[in-house]
Amino acid sequence: MRIEEEYKKTGYFWLPEKEESKIPGILSIDDGGKIELEIIGHFNSGTDLLNNSNDGLSRIIGHVEKDGLVTLDDCFYIQKNISLGGISKSRVRVNTVFSGAAWGKDEIVTFNTFSFSVDCLDEWVGISGINVDSDWSARTATINYCPPEEKVFSLDNGMKLEICFAYTLPGFPNITEAKITQRAYFRLRSEELRDLSEFRAIAFKVTNLMCFAIDEIVALQNVSATSSEVQYSANDKQYPVPISIYYQSLPFSEKKPKKDRHSMLFNFGVIATNAQQVLNNWLNAYEYLYPALNLYFSTKTGAQKYLEGKFLALAQGLETYHRRTSSETLMEPDVFEIVVQKILTECPAEHVEWLQGRLMHGNEINLGKRLKRIIEPFKKHLGASGERTKMLRKIVVTRNYLTHYSEELKEGAAKGRDLWVLCEKMESIFNLHFLKVVGFTEEEINRVVKNSFPLRQKLQES
Repeated sequence: MRIEEEYKKTGYFWLPEKEESKIPGILSIDDGGKIELEIIGHFNSGTDLLNNSNDGLSRIIGHVEKDGLVTLDDCFYIQKNISLGGISKSRVRVNTVFSGAAWGKDEIVTFNTFSFSVDCLDEWVGISGINVDSDWSARTATINYCPPEEKVFSLDNGMKLEICFAYTLPGFPNITEAKITQRAYFRLRSEELRDLSEFRAIAFKVTNLMCFAIDEIVALQNVSATSSEVQYSANDKQYPVPISIYYQSLPFSEKKPKKDRHSMLFNFGVIATNAQQVLNNWLNAYEYLYPALNLYFSTKTGAQKYLEGKFLALAQGLETYHRRTSSETLMEPDVFEIVVQKILTECPAEHVEWLQGRLMHGNEINLGKRLKRIIEPFKKHLGASGERTKMLRKIVVTRNYLTHYSEELKEGAAKGRDLWVLCEKMESIFNLHFLKVVGFTEEEINRVVKNSFPLRQKLQES
């Protein structure tokens, strides 16, 4: 989670149902979403003083400057200091902060809406209500603003995902400056109350879709939620209290990316006519492609610190992708079973168990064949037949060498720039298949390859 402004606020904190025992402290949230509470003393007393257990500490209530009430969830001590007569400080790690309301000890936190943004979302959406009309000869300029209509998409899980637009208009007096700002954000909406984890799971998948579409690691930011159970009164009407939410989310990069629409894989305009289907296709793909998606994104977030690790993750990811999307085997399962039984009957009894282990995966096709099947729909983008064959052979040999480090494979394994080029090629193969997964037609994929310079560059590397 991106925290652009420093969050470090003082306040008083207490355990639910123990408001009389308030402790002063400082609540800090780092960029990335790491949350820590530093308190004077500790929340334990009496016989619990020397207890290392975190019983009763899972939820903490507080009142901090500017924000008012906060609820700290999933808490535990990372440092508990005990001082006899002096001042001691303790530190508590917090997993989630709800700013704007307080929940009881065992009260379940549920919401109806969950709003969030990601880096470069305005550029990806590409919709603005700001219109500037300049007449240079008359030395006049007119600025008009009309809020864009929200885009609403129905998700298969019963929620709605909306693209919304927040804006600010010029204040008064505006003698030297008149400023209009607009910010796009996502809002998940549910008629029924849902647990925070359900919203977070969808937000994580949508953020990864943005990483894929923008072709950059983008981070979640500006998260807030509302609940029909937490409301305030104004002018004899009830309104939901906006709850700001902070937690350590992935993906995340310390450096905020800058992207224009032309350097992305695709923008919202490309999928505007069938965005609902694209969104559902992506979310549903996690049901059967999660391991492959996880391996791919691990190479984008910097989880793989070395080129060899990135290569292995991509190779394993492509192999896993084919396993999850194809049931192809060397032989028909019935035929293979007959062959196995015949082999086992001829095997000496003392070696049967060993042979069964060897034959367990004997009907699976090898990595080379899986890669060949994977690139088949997109082979025209990957060079001539000889180039593709050489690339696949190099991937297989390099994967086997980096897995087993056999001396006989060392000479044929890729290294240095050749290894980097293979990673670029495998990443582009993932990109092409993900486009197919979300519903792009062959013609639309060809258009993406033509218009996306980063993808075209990866495909043309040699």
